[in-house]
Amino acid sequence: MLKKIPKILSPELVKILMEMGHGDEIVLADGNFPSESMGQRTTRADGHGVPELLAAILELMPLDTYAQPVYLMAKVPGDNVEVPIWDEYAKLIAPHTDAKVEFLERFEFYERAKKAYCVVATGESAIYANVILKKGVVK
Repeated sequence: MLKKIPKILSPELVKILMEMGHGDEIVLADGNFPSESMGQRTTRADGHGVPELLAAILELMPLDTYAQPVYLMAKVPGDNVEVPIWDEYAKLIAPHTDAKVEFLERFEFYERAKKAYCVVATGESAIYANVILKKGVVK
C-alpha cells in the first residue's frame, strides 16, 4: 500500500497515469460509451462514477497548460436533456486550470478517444458524462 494514493484508483490506473507523458490524453467514459471498441488501451472502473475518478486523477495528474486540457462530449443537436454533471465537472476542474472546457461533437469526440492513451470504462449512468483530460508537465 502507498500513502496519498486515492483508494478509488486501481493499481492498473495508477500505472497508466505514471506511463502517460506530457500531451497524452485519457478518456473517462460513461457506461454508455463504446469503451472497448474505441480505446487502444482500456481499463475498467466499473461501479465508480466519473466525478469521483476525475477528482482522484486530478490529485495526481497535472493538466496541460500549453494546449486545451479538457474536452467534453457535446449534446447531439435536438437532444434537449439537462446535463447537471457538467456543473460538477466544472467545480472539480476549476482549481486545476484556468482554461475553459471545450465541447466536441459526438463523432469528433469518438475520433479523439481512439487516439487517447487510455479509455477508462466507468459505471457512470449520467448521459454526456464523457471527459478527455490532457496530461501536463509535472513541475
